[in-house]
Amino acid sequence: MAKSVDGGGRRRPTLEMVAERAGVGRGTVSRVINGSAQVSPRTREAVHNAIAELGYSPNQAARTLVTRRTDTIALVVSELRDRLFSDPFFADIVRGVSSVLHERDLQLMLTTARSEAEHKRVGDYLSGFHVDGALLVSLHRDDPLPRRLAAAGVPVVHGGRPLAEVPSPFWVDIDNVGSAEKAVRYLVEKGYRRVATVTGPLDMYAGVERLRGYQRVMAEAGIAIEDGFVVQGDFSVEGGAEAMERLLDGGPAPEAVFIASDMMAIGGLRVLRARGLRVPDDIAVVGHDDTLMAHYSDPALTTVHQPSVQMGQEMARLLVDVAIPRAAESETVMLDTRLVVRESA
Repeated sequence: MAKSVDGGGRRRPTLEMVAERAGVGRGTVSRVINGSAQVSPRTREAVHNAIAELGYSPNQAARTLVTRRTDTIALVVSELRDRLFSDPFFADIVRGVSSVLHERDLQLMLTTARSEAEHKRVGDYLSGFHVDGALLVSLHRDDPLPRRLAAAGVPVVHGGRPLAEVPSPFWVDIDNVGSAEKAVRYLVEKGYRRVATVTGPLDMYAGVERLRGYQRVMAEAGIAIEDGFVVQGDFSVEGGAEAMERLLDGGPAPEAVFIASDMMAIGGLRVLRARGLRVPDDIAVVGHDDTLMAHYSDPALTTVHQPSVQMGQEMARLLVDVAIPRAAESETVMLDTRLVVRESA
């Protein structure tokens, strides 16, 4: 029989070697590794000491066969890969998720899926018992992953309330209507009447609800929304720039604009500067998210703060503590937002 060796040619520690060092049986070592409560504290300590002294690493594949757990959580961002690394919102989500999983000794698998082929690849993998559960972020109406994972019995938590009806009753979000209302009401109370908006994608819940918040405040104030004052964007810098171009080319410039994400607002500010329009003297701008970019834009961006890191933390907690152990049939978490006033409005 061939001996198990490490990369340096030395024999790799085995379960039997740990048992011998700890003075217990092989089965006892297995129970300690798998977290069984049927082991005395003294025996558990002896086994852990032997593992540390020998540098033993459990065979994860074999452990998975016994426990039916992989100790791995997937985070799927339903956007193009470039967006994952360029948008600070996703970085905050990863930070929040990672902090909770680290405390629980769980691994994070991070991936993106936007095309049909990517959705199939990710769906096949996650449905194959390679993860204990999945966190889905930035869902669009046509995303097939929620139903695919539900059919496979994979526990799922959504970051952001899904726009389409999906078979997962677990999600974490902010009050998108209320956060947009804070932004637009601030502009109206400052005396602006010709207020426009650049929306997010209207196949996403956040995009639809932030538009609804804008419309609600304008209606409550008795202000008619002018033709061309609602322009759709895509939550990216480039999309915000293109949307601002369309807004300005559609007629006289508005007095103020609520832009449904900081990324789009940064793109919009660039266009306004290129056209010789001063912010906020000629046109006031309010964004949404309060990312790090909002602090360093020129001028600094008035925006709505959403607790993105906390959102990631709550998503991970909800998945690990509730969805995976089936501690409840459903649970949702709504986080607070606040307006942060800076120089752009």
